[in-house]
Amino acid sequence: MELTERKKKVLRSVVDLYIRTAEPVGSKAITELPDMKYSSATIRNEMADLTAMGYLEQPHTSAGRIPSAAGYRLYVDELMADYRLSMDETKSINTAIEEKMQRMDKMMEKVARLVSQATDLPAISVTSRASGAAVKRFDLIFAGSGSIILVIMLTNDEVVNKLIKLPVHVDETELKVLSAVLNATMTGLSAEEFTPELLEKVMAAAGSAAALVPVIVDFTADTLRRSSSTNMAVAGHSRLLGLPEYQDVGKAQKVMTTLDPEGLSGLPAVMQNENGTKVLVGPENVASELKDTSVVMTKFDIGDGLQGMIGVVGPTRMDYAKVTARLSYFAESLSKMFAKPEQPQLPAPEEK
Repeated sequence: MELTERKKKVLRSVVDLYIRTAEPVGSKAITELPDMKYSSATIRNEMADLTAMGYLEQPHTSAGRIPSAAGYRLYVDELMADYRLSMDETKSINTAIEEKMQRMDKMMEKVARLVSQATDLPAISVTSRASGAAVKRFDLIFAGSGSIILVIMLTNDEVVNKLIKLPVHVDETELKVLSAVLNATMTGLSAEEFTPELLEKVMAAAGSAAALVPVIVDFTADTLRRSSSTNMAVAGHSRLLGLPEYQDVGKAQKVMTTLDPEGLSGLPAVMQNENGTKVLVGPENVASELKDTSVVMTKFDIGDGLQGMIGVVGPTRMDYAKVTARLSYFAESLSKMFAKPEQPQLPAPEEK
């Protein structure tokens, strides 16, 4: 059976009406739409075909139809119209960001709360560093008073340092040897590859500076683990209770208990290679408890090797166009907020 343009138009109308009313949609409601020029019989036939094709479902208590997960998928991918934010909406979002995001402490919780308020849905806010970071280079610098500074540059261009008190006397030549050993044996490795066997190997090669190696190995492994860490905040759980789909306490509780960093831990991996907005409809979700919900996620850039991500969880009936527009605007605004100011370009020296 062919999915004609007329069928797509009917499906889009069913989804739009169901989003607005939360009630099964009948052919009469479709016929009364101003841009629908087909007879009621034609609409009924098209809705029957869409049901047979798996894009609509018929609740047993109603003559109307509701979208299926496949219907929502097609709607999100091809059918929904762009939603243009009003001036009041953009002003409201900008004001909220400017007023509530002045301080970086507890940034994740604040972002999640703001997104939840703007969408009236439970919201997720995530920060993560690029996975797979390794050490690109080690440098050891004398700092005087029996101390050295360990400088580590990672493959994601993050640079960290640590002041180390020397447990033994080490001269400049020995320090150069240790630096060469570190760069030859400990670069390009993940945190999991910093094993006891590696420690023994590096200590054996470090000679008289071997006492420094355990401190360096521990700090490097901790740095790599921290570099690939993910932090998540969830806000607005109770907003689900105001939606018709979650008037059943058992159903609502099943979803709400999943709305925590553990239950949503698979989302960052889903977004890792995505650009723009990602919509997970029903069974596409990362947890079985979310099979009757939709998740909409989008990224924003924080800088310094950090990637931000915001999203919402709600009924498959959610207004995808509006939610997507608001999340995209949030993401763009947050990226601008965290962007580092460009360094002024120095004029090139004049040739003499």
